[in-house]
Amino acid sequence: MTKRDSCPKSPIMPRTFQEGETHTVRRDVDKYRPYYYAAVSGDFNPIHLDPEFGQMAGLGGNILHGMCTLAWAAEVAVEYLGESRRLKSIRARFSRPVQIGETLTFTVRAAKRDGDVLRGELSAVNSKGEEVLKNGVFEGNVGAA
Repeated sequence: MTKRDSCPKSPIMPRTFQEGETHTVRRDVDKYRPYYYAAVSGDFNPIHLDPEFGQMAGLGGNILHGMCTLAWAAEVAVEYLGESRRLKSIRARFSRPVQIGETLTFTVRAAKRDGDVLRGELSAVNSKGEEVLKNGVFEGNVGAA
């Protein structure tokens, strides 16, 4: 198992892509993240940018874009696989809004290897240990470059 915090980055250990191997990364959801993501995605929904609007919507304040959470999960899968071109697919269910100020822990696990194809599981939990992504899976090509 390898672990690292999002800042500073530590070296990544070589992978064997064996079943059960894991990689874990923590990411802090700072107050500016929704604005950064809105700028690049074009999603300026006020539930992400306006704490008062998020409060009125029953969300306890503004929340992170779900696709930002999924993008971070994809980044962790790519980091595990070693190269972005190796990631072939990713999917997960959004199970809980991500609050600003949370620390998310992303874990990918090699579930099954069939030749050059690796199928893995991914999860994300918040600071309270609650799942924010469920039933996450990814597929990668781990054959020689």
